[in-house]
Amino acid sequence: MKPANTILSSFGTTIFETMSRLAQAHGAVNLGQGFPEGLEPADVVAKASEALVSGPNQYPSMMGTPDLRQAIARHEARFYGVELDPMAEVMVTSGATEALAACLFGLIEPGDEVVLIEPLYDSYLPIIRRAGGIAKLVRVEPPHWELPRQALAEAFSPKTKLMILNTPMNPSGKVWTADELAFLAGLLERFDAYCVCDEVYEHLVYDGRRHVPLMTLPGLRPRCLKVGSAGKIFSLTGWKVGWVIAAPEVLVPVAKAHQYLTFTTPPNLQAAVAWGLGKEDSYYDGLAAMLAERRDRLATGLRGVGFEVMEAGGSYFLTADFRPLGFDGDDAAFCRHITEKAGVTAIPVSAFYQGGDVGHFARFCFAKTESAIDEAITRLRRYFRG
Repeated sequence: MKPANTILSSFGTTIFETMSRLAQAHGAVNLGQGFPEGLEPADVVAKASEALVSGPNQYPSMMGTPDLRQAIARHEARFYGVELDPMAEVMVTSGATEALAACLFGLIEPGDEVVLIEPLYDSYLPIIRRAGGIAKLVRVEPPHWELPRQALAEAFSPKTKLMILNTPMNPSGKVWTADELAFLAGLLERFDAYCVCDEVYEHLVYDGRRHVPLMTLPGLRPRCLKVGSAGKIFSLTGWKVGWVIAAPEVLVPVAKAHQYLTFTTPPNLQAAVAWGLGKEDSYYDGLAAMLAERRDRLATGLRGVGFEVMEAGGSYFLTADFRPLGFDGDDAAFCRHITEKAGVTAIPVSAFYQGGDVGHFARFCFAKTESAIDEAITRLRRYFRG
């Protein structure tokens, strides 16, 4: 038989699927995969049910329903002061990962260089390589996640087509500062590059921090493609409703890629998300406050077990150094070990890097019920402390 595509075949099963299967097999509390529990807004779910019954249930426009595109535009104006033409600058996708794929396939030519900042969401590299792009990697590392500015500047060249910026960042929880964003903006302008801004955790920011979309910086609007996610805003990750916001001339090639990926998204889910985006400020503030409490609950518990826990300013995740526990092995072995022996699942942080000395950290998801967090800590304490 002739071989399959060598690029995609070279990648294994995603670590999230691997660890979730292992968690299921061992009856473990799954703090690995980033799907939230107990946070779904019942009124948004009810709207989806109503829209399913009332219809329509045929293909909507590949760009998204007018109602949802208009709701996304209102959302950007409400929270960030960005005025959009919803019919020219907003496109609905089947989740944020599909949005990323459409952006990358729509913009990258074979041989283009793409600047990436590790740790990386696992879909970035396969899509870039399949599109023919050449990845230029720069890293931020625990415990402080500091941006190496010289290394980042050196990663840019006249061949740079775009960079990907993830803020708030998975798995680090890093929220990029205004000064860091200004530095990135300078590089993008200097090298005439685009930026695909993965901002799916935009409303999950804590401790008085503020999410600033890169496209709101002076001169950056024509260069930025912002990716958003209803799954993260409403804790409904299985719905797979995302979007891309970009200037009309930039969105056109992205839409042409999108039409050959998923083409469109279920209309009842679009209707529910359109309604949900208009929810009162108390919903958005309450979600962030609730997740900050769960973050602190998990962090306190992990420290009590003996982990060294890194600060997280956003997202669903905490990074913890397990070396104080005396485990003799790398992070992949540690995460498998605690799943099988302690009944708690985490994700090895090295899975987000392409090598290097980051093999002693585990990522834990705190977007879980309080009872799940407490049970996980009880199991870890019992195993490590007796």
